[in-house]
Amino acid sequence: MNNHCVLALGFLLVASLASAQTVDPALRPPKGAPVAIVVFEDLQCPDCRRAAPLVAEAGRTYKIPVVRHDFPLPMHNWSFDAAIIARYFDTQSKQLGNDFRDYIFQHQPEITPPTLRGFAEKFATDHKVDLPFVLDPQGKLAAAINEDKNTGQRVGINHTPTIYVVSNKAQGKPFVEVVDRTQLFQLIDAMKNE
Repeated sequence: MNNHCVLALGFLLVASLASAQTVDPALRPPKGAPVAIVVFEDLQCPDCRRAAPLVAEAGRTYKIPVVRHDFPLPMHNWSFDAAIIARYFDTQSKQLGNDFRDYIFQHQPEITPPTLRGFAEKFATDHKVDLPFVLDPQGKLAAAINEDKNTGQRVGINHTPTIYVVSNKAQGKPFVEVVDRTQLFQLIDAMKNE
């Protein structure tokens, strides 16, 4: 092998390592998972409501993690408060928080700012969990939501839901945005087989 080939191979190796390192950690699967679905969602967004069952089904079908990020939009008048409640339930268990998010999506058309707390209390009672009057006295849950929003802005989110299929690959496409949800399963297949 001549020096030019060695240099070219070295350059390709460095370039592929550099590109692998530039992928935002938010667009990587959780540790130990080769592929995952990452979703940035707003609990008051009607399109997020429509997408949630498909995303959950894909996660179950492929036995891959679904990583949900809160991305409440400013024009929605109760989505941030709903995200705080979901984060409170996350502190009890991540599954409970995700169950609450799904419950809110199911009841989304009925919810208004004054009725949100009642829906949360019913969910808490049904799941035998206490719901304190003040959920976030130190602002930690709100800070976590704002961190999710900052992450979304950093990766270029400009609408909800934004859904990605992500992998832990160092080469090829480490993530792809799901623009057409009818293609979700095919995109997961392609990512798993790449």
